[in-house]
Amino acid sequence: QVQLVESGGGLARPGGSLRLSCAVSGFTFNNYAMSWARQAPGMVYEWLSGISTDVSLQYYADSVKGRFTISRDSAKNTVYLQLNNLRHNDTARCFCAKGRGVTVSAILGHYDYWGQGTQVTVSS
Repeated sequence: QVQLVESGGGLARPGGSLRLSCAVSGFTFNNYAMSWARQAPGMVYEWLSGISTDVSLQYYADSVKGRFTISRDSAKNTVYLQLNNLRHNDTARCFCAKGRGVTVSAILGHYDYWGQGTQVTVSS
């Protein structure tokens, strides 16, 4: 069955960095767009970034543009999110999500499988 397993979250100081990973299985990784989203305490889900099947296209929410970088490795069936210059308001649970097709979308309903998430906490 389809599985997405995130890792790499933790505690970081403001200005610090983390690298999130999402290992996937149960589907042909190269055939689907992938994205990351997050949910801060008491907030709705926020789409963060997405990457196309051939890695040529990456998209970012304005809130993370220039600070976060998405990538994917087809040999490892893994999608990554590099988080740099972290801020207090980046504290959230971060999730990876499998697209329904090749198109990257900022609409969360366009993703059909999600991982359990990994917690990112930014605190001084």
